[in-house]
Amino acid sequence: MAKNKIRVRYAPSPTGHLHIGNARTALFNYLFARHNKGTLVLRIEDTDTARNVEGGAESQIENLHWLGIDWDEGPDVGGDFGPYKQSERKPIYQKYIDQLLEEGKAYYSFETEEELEAQREEQRAMGIAPHYIYEYEGMTADEIKQAQDEARAKGLKPVVRIHIPEGVTYEWDDIVKGHLSFDSDTIGGDFVIQKRDGMPTYNFAVVIDDHLMEISHVLRGDDHISNTPKQLCVYQALGWEPPVFGHMTLIINSATGKKLSKRDESVLQFIEQYRDLGFLPEAMFNFITLLGWSPVGESEIFSKREFIKQFDPARLSKSPAAFDQKKLDWVNNQYMKKADRDELLDLALHNLQEAGLVEANPAPGKMEWVRQLVNMYANQMSYTKQIVDLSKIFFTEAEYLTDEEVEEIKKDEARPAIEEFKKQLDKLDNFTAKKIMGAIMATRKETGIKGRKLFMPIRIATTRSMVGPGIGEAMELMGKETVMKHLDLTLKQLTEAGIN
Repeated sequence: MAKNKIRVRYAPSPTGHLHIGNARTALFNYLFARHNKGTLVLRIEDTDTARNVEGGAESQIENLHWLGIDWDEGPDVGGDFGPYKQSERKPIYQKYIDQLLEEGKAYYSFETEEELEAQREEQRAMGIAPHYIYEYEGMTADEIKQAQDEARAKGLKPVVRIHIPEGVTYEWDDIVKGHLSFDSDTIGGDFVIQKRDGMPTYNFAVVIDDHLMEISHVLRGDDHISNTPKQLCVYQALGWEPPVFGHMTLIINSATGKKLSKRDESVLQFIEQYRDLGFLPEAMFNFITLLGWSPVGESEIFSKREFIKQFDPARLSKSPAAFDQKKLDWVNNQYMKKADRDELLDLALHNLQEAGLVEANPAPGKMEWVRQLVNMYANQMSYTKQIVDLSKIFFTEAEYLTDEEVEEIKKDEARPAIEEFKKQLDKLDNFTAKKIMGAIMATRKETGIKGRKLFMPIRIATTRSMVGPGIGEAMELMGKETVMKHLDLTLKQLTEAGIN
C-alpha cells in the first residue's frame, strides 16, 4: 500500500438509485481526496447478482456526475488498478481464496442453508446469539476429506469459510469514532468468503480490492463497523496492512429522530427524486456535505472550492446527522436566487410540460411568456416543480373566490376600490406591469384608499390569491382579458353576497 499518497474509494452496489446516505459517502471521499490532492476511485461492487438492478451502475454514475462529483479511476474512465467492477475480478479473488485454502486458513463448508437455519433457530431458542459452529469439530484430516467427498457425491455445492482464530482482538483507531475493538469470538464464527455460485462475499472482496488498489483510507457509514473486524481478519490472514478507517455517523430523520431508512416514506431519500423536483445540484452538494461534517465558522452556504479547501475529517461529527427537509428547501432557495435564469427556465419548463400545462415545443412567444413566469417566481420557489402549483392561476379558468377571500374584501369595504380599478384598467392600451401599477395609483387617487386596503382586495380580485408575486407582473402575464373577467366575476359574487 502506498504510504503517503491518499487514495480513497466510493464503492456502490448497483442495486438501485443513489441514496442520500450513499451520496454523502461519495461526497466525503471526493472532498477528502481533492483536499489532499489524492485519488478517488469509483468501484462497482456487483457480486450480489440477485440484487443487482439493470442499469443500476449507470444510474449511480449519472447521479454522481449530476451532483458534481468526478473520479480519477473507475469503470468509465479506466486506470492502472482495474477492472473496476467486482464481477470482472473473479480470477483475482480466486487466487487468494486458493491461497487461504492451501494454507489451511480457509476450508470448504457443505452445510446446507436448511441445516444452518435450524442451527440458528436452536441458538435463538436457547437465548444465544446465532453463530456458525465449526462443522468438522473433532475430526481428523482424513475424516474431514471423507465428509467432503461424500457431500460432493451427493451433489452439494460448498461455500468457502475463513477460520476465525480464538482469543484475538481486532482493533483500530477510527478517524470518527476513536479506538474500537472486537473480540474474535463476537463476530459470529467462521464466515463465508466465497458463495456457492463462486462469487466472493462482500467482506472478502472488499479487502482484496482495497489492498490491490492501494486504498489508504476507507470512509464509510457506521453501519459498516460490524464488517470491519471480519475484514481485519482477512487482512491478518493474508499478512496485509489494513487502511485507515473512518465510520461516519448515521443520518436520522429530524422529524422522528429515527435512522433514515429507505422504508421511511415521510422523506424523499434518493437523489433522482430531488432532480425530478427541480433541486439544483450545487445546493444538494452543499446540504449533504453538512450532514455530519461541520465547517469552520457560522456560514451555511459554500462553493465546492470552499468545501475542498476546508475539508478536514477531524471535523466529522460523532453525533447522528439530522436530515431536515425544511433546511434543504431553504438551502436550495438560496441557490435558486443566484442561479442562471436559463438553467431555472429549463428545469421549470420541464416541470410545467410534465404537468401538461405547457406544450412539448412551445412557440417563441410562449417561451418568452414562460421565461417571465419563471423569473417572477424564482426567488419564491424552494425547487422548480413548485411552479406548477404557484402558477396555477395562469392556467385555470376563473373561479369564485373562497369564503375567506370574500371576508377579506368585505372587511376592507373594498368594492369601491375594485370598481374604480376596473375603470382604470379599461383605459389601458398597453397592458404592462408598469401601466397596471399606474392604474392602481390612479385608483388610490380617485378613492382615497391606500396601503393594504387597496392592494389586498385588488390582488384577490384579479389573481384569486392573497399571496403571490408582484401584482403588476402577475396581471401582465395573465393578460387583460383574463384580468377583466376576474374583476367582473368578483363584482358579481360580491353582489350575490349582498356586499355593495
